[in-house]
Amino acid sequence: MRVLGIDPGMADTGWAVLDDSKLAASGLVKTSPPHALPERLRRIHDSISELLSRFSPEAFAVEEMFFLQAAHSVRATLQARGVILLAAAQAKVPVFEYNPRQVKSALTGSGTAPKSQMQKMVARTLGLEEELRPDDVSDAAAIALCHFRLSRFKSVRVLEKLGGRGRL
Repeated sequence: MRVLGIDPGMADTGWAVLDDSKLAASGLVKTSPPHALPERLRRIHDSISELLSRFSPEAFAVEEMFFLQAAHSVRATLQARGVILLAAAQAKVPVFEYNPRQVKSALTGSGTAPKSQMQKMVARTLGLEEELRPDDVSDAAAIALCHFRLSRFKSVRVLEKLGGRGRL
């Protein structure tokens, strides 16, 4: 299975493509404040659309928004997340959303794991010699890994409902 993981942001949107839990590609979509908001949103949308076209993922895993920050930061990130979800919908790729606590728990066993522990676990799980940088890219890989781990449990629950019969 190929999953595109996304850590949404207005200035920096991290992305990572995983093939069967192995890192295939990763990067960062950057936009800068001198450009007008509509232009920044277009750039994010176009970049995510291009990634969807290039990698043809079977699933799109994105972080749910959880904020304890300033309202202007929340608004900008939600707008970026909106165009990211639009790109996935236009590409007809199933979207799966995970909150930060779910991601941390899936990777470390603790929903309150510090970011440093998460980054180390992402690198270890993917068999990387160094941690992914910047944080947004590592977070995107963590979201994709979370999807791999949790989607397996969803498949088992579906099979149980089918009485152990059927194909997924």
